[in-house]
Amino acid sequence: MQNKINTITNLFEGKEIGSVWDSKREDYYFSVVDVVGALTNSPNPRKYWSVLKIRLKKEGSQVTTNCSQLKMIAPDGKIRMRDVLDTEGIFRLIESIPSPKAEPFKLWLAKLGREKVDEVFDPSKGIDQMIDFYLSKGYSLEWIEKRIKAIVNRKKLTTTWKDHGIKENYEYAILTNEIYKNWSGMTASEYKEYKNIRKENLRDNMSDIEVALTDIGEIATRELVRKHKPANLKDNKRLAQLGGHAAKVAREDLEKNLGEAVITSKNNLNYQYINDKIKLH
Repeated sequence: MQNKINTITNLFEGKEIGSVWDSKREDYYFSVVDVVGALTNSPNPRKYWSVLKIRLKKEGSQVTTNCSQLKMIAPDGKIRMRDVLDTEGIFRLIESIPSPKAEPFKLWLAKLGREKVDEVFDPSKGIDQMIDFYLSKGYSLEWIEKRIKAIVNRKKLTTTWKDHGIKENYEYAILTNEIYKNWSGMTASEYKEYKNIRKENLRDNMSDIEVALTDIGEIATRELVRKHKPANLKDNKRLAQLGGHAAKVAREDLEKNLGEAVITSKNNLNYQYINDKIKLH
């Protein structure tokens, strides 16, 4: 799926950076040659990348190992196989490019690294940054307080799952989807697609009612797990389905009395994806 991502475009001074959205991994793949061209102003960015790739291979860099190819629209308008890297790979590539244009990115990454180190010594700094970020997005302090409580409740659920036989990330994803499917009829990824969001957080784009129903499903599941003490994925799935069903009952009862659906495609973004592009509101 071809995209022009507004945030990436801004970072590269408005130069077009080809990208592909991977809905399964929930990450973007970016054209390496486009990024190289934007950062170096080379008359032949493809050749520049070819030489840089050889140097990186000799240095044992993981950048070239993680580089893959996908079909994308080339500058000449034709669809071609192009070298791509995911978000993490692109930033590692930027660190490898000796160009003045790459320095602002490197300084930004260094700042992020310093902030993460500071959080090790004072975890509250991370919470402060989260609150400031949500405020900058227009969320109220009351909403942020509820969001933090939801994060804590989610952690209680995953910790309970961990205490009852769940260890792998894919298992947590399976159980989460069971809860969502049983109350909303959609998996988490399907729900995000319905709301036309991608890397954005699903809860951040829910209505108060949707958040409440999600909370009911997760809290019910947590208490069922604590009560019945499952020991494997199969038994945990059954309880996750029951937890989701509890939220479904609440949803159906509310919809019956309201006379309308409570699941909405609305989101809280100030931009939208249209025809695989971002349009600012």
